[in-house]
Amino acid sequence: MPPKRKPVVLVHGWSVHNTSTYGELPARLEAESNDEIRLDVLNIWLGKYVSFQDEVQLDDISRAFESALRNELDDAALGEKCVVITHSTGGPVIRNWIYKYYVQPGKLDQCPVSHLIMLAPANFGSALAVLGKMRLSRIKSWLEGVQPGKGVLDWLELGSPESWELNTNWMRYFNKSSNSPSFYPFVISGQSIDRSFYDHVNSYTGELGSDGVVRLSGANLNANYYKYRQSQPTTEASELTLSSIDSEHVEAVRTAFAIAEGRSHSGDTMGILKSIGESADSHPTVKLILDCIRVNSGQGYANACNEFDAHSKTIHEKELVEAEDRFLLNDRYFIHDEYAMLIFRIKDEYGQPIGNYDIIFTGGDNDSENHMPENFLMDKQRNTRASGYMTFYFNTAVMLGSAPVMHNGNVIRKELPGAKSFGFRIVPYTDKGFVHFLPAVLSGTAEQLAKLIIPNQTTLIDVEMKRIVHEGVFQLTTDREAVEFKDVEPGKTLTD
Repeated sequence: MPPKRKPVVLVHGWSVHNTSTYGELPARLEAESNDEIRLDVLNIWLGKYVSFQDEVQLDDISRAFESALRNELDDAALGEKCVVITHSTGGPVIRNWIYKYYVQPGKLDQCPVSHLIMLAPANFGSALAVLGKMRLSRIKSWLEGVQPGKGVLDWLELGSPESWELNTNWMRYFNKSSNSPSFYPFVISGQSIDRSFYDHVNSYTGELGSDGVVRLSGANLNANYYKYRQSQPTTEASELTLSSIDSEHVEAVRTAFAIAEGRSHSGDTMGILKSIGESADSHPTVKLILDCIRVNSGQGYANACNEFDAHSKTIHEKELVEAEDRFLLNDRYFIHDEYAMLIFRIKDEYGQPIGNYDIIFTGGDNDSENHMPENFLMDKQRNTRASGYMTFYFNTAVMLGSAPVMHNGNVIRKELPGAKSFGFRIVPYTDKGFVHFLPAVLSGTAEQLAKLIIPNQTTLIDVEMKRIVHEGVFQLTTDREAVEFKDVEPGKTLTD
């Protein structure tokens, strides 16, 4: 008896309030279903969730999704396990739901989803989210009769505690040593910019390494987590090293990741979802989705990972140079390098956040901030709600080195030598008083450059700072005479 056909659930992104957002994808899935692509075309469900009310948070949407799934799909459909296809914020929504309802309780084998196919998912957030909460965005939302959706935007802001929690929990469960024979996650994202959507006031809409909304490194679930702890303080220390011996490392299990050729985040012409037409053309998103659905075994998933890697390499090389013809002016070139994100979380040894600090990156032969290559850092954002979290966006061609870039036989960028080594120095603003902090230093090495700066990936870096406590915070005396001690000065550093 042949296996039954799988129901399909489509889940949209933030601030969507019309199911037209799915375009012709349902029709294409219906048309493509056959004995190999076994989809239950009578069970294609269009998700409708509220992200445009400020009080709604990601956990609320995940809870409501669980209820909707149980109410609308019968046991037979759920038993066959669904194919869930998401766009943008829909990816974190469903991952959050899977973690809370199936991974955390230890019931992943009971999860009613076999294939999670995420289109341009903001898995590590979006650089645009912080702008979505600003006044101009609120005015636009008011004109459209909705709220900005602050509860969801808080999650999406780069370096949010909520996204950190989901991503670290996800990595710890789906790590190198784990493997699920019945759950297959996929990430498909573009790196093209639809120039008709470019906002000259907001350069993030044309940010290289992204689709105009979500960075490839912010979509990709292939990621790493490192935790470093400061060494014990001494009375003479002016800075404390970060120990690599005492560090913790978690590497996410390999996840299938593909770049969709010529696709941007939104829009009827280039949008990864909205540009899908009803006719049976060779649309890059549809082809990749069908490749995902064909996977039905662990070996098949491993093969898909390899094929997607090779495909992405080909697309990156093909799209490396974008030329803009300008009448009576020299052509303008956009070089689509690969980028990496580093997200730092700075806390003290008791787990309390430290918000007042700077991070200085070092490299070169002298491990100096002055020897970092030019234009290595493209962006940084400190989380507006949790200042202990800071996100940095690196050009990996500049950091790791790059061959000359050619176009029509001409060199448009010379060879880049790379940084050779990589380290960082965390400089706290609280550096005086009875309790303060000393700078934390991770000396630059070539090994750290290779393991922390990875093209199209995100690395989470947890830093535990030591609280420097001085004599005078607490004293004992046998003198029974009344003594004023409000003007006591800090003494020596207390050492354990």
